[in-house]
Amino acid sequence: MAPAVSDATCHQIEVRAGPCQDGAVTRTTTGVYGGRTAEQRRAERRVRLVDAAREIWLEQGWAAVTMRGVCARAGLTDRYFYESFADVDALLAGVWDEVRDGTLQLLMATFVATTDLPPLAQLRAGISAFVRYLADDAARAQIFIGDHAGSVVLEQRRRETLLTFTELIETLARPHLLPGVDDTTLRITVLMGIGGFQELIIAWHGGLIASDAETIIDQAARVGESLGERLVAPGRRPPGTSA
Repeated sequence: MAPAVSDATCHQIEVRAGPCQDGAVTRTTTGVYGGRTAEQRRAERRVRLVDAAREIWLEQGWAAVTMRGVCARAGLTDRYFYESFADVDALLAGVWDEVRDGTLQLLMATFVATTDLPPLAQLRAGISAFVRYLADDAARAQIFIGDHAGSVVLEQRRRETLLTFTELIETLARPHLLPGVDDTTLRITVLMGIGGFQELIIAWHGGLIASDAETIIDQAARVGESLGERLVAPGRRPPGTSA
C-alpha cells in the first residue's frame, strides 16, 4: 500500500497513487486531485480564509484580522494565505467586496423587479431591500457600515462604493428627470440623499436610534421621495404614502 500523503502534497504532485488526508485517491496527470481541480481547491481555500476573516471582524473588529489569526481559524498555513491574498489589506478588501457585491446584486434585482413602477416607488423598494439585507445579518452590517477609521483600504472601498451607489441611482433617475435638471444638480442631490441615508443606518446600527426596520425604511423613503420629487416627474406615488 502506498504511504498516505498530505493534502498539500496532493496539490504539488503531477502523478501519484495514494490516499490523501481527505480520503480521496489521487491518480492523475491532468491536474485533478481528489476529484477537484487545483483551481477548485484554491477557490475553496480562499472561501475558508474569507469566512474566517469575517468571523474575526464580527467578533473583534477589522483591526483584529491578522494573517496568523485567520490562518489558524481557517486551518490553513500562511502559504495558502499568500496564494490568495498579497497581504491583510487585500483580505479585508475581499471581505468588503463580498458584502458590496451581494448588496449591489440585491439592489439591481430589486430595481429590475420594479421596473414598471414610477422611479420614486423603485427608490422606496431599493431602500427597503437594503435595510432588510443589513438587518438580517449582523456581519454584513458590521462590515459595511461599521467603524473603518484607520484602514486606508476600507476607507477607499467605502468611497468607491458610495460613488457606485450614486451612479446606480443616477442611472435609475436619468430617464425621468424634469426639464432643466442637469447632471450636477442630479449628482449633488443624490449624494446628499445617500450620505444622509448612510448616517441614518450607521446611527441605527449603533443603537443611537431606537426603532424597528419598518420605521427606518418608511422615514428614509419619505426623505428620498422628497428629494426625488425635485428631480423627476412625480408619477404615481408609492402605495401607502400620502399626497
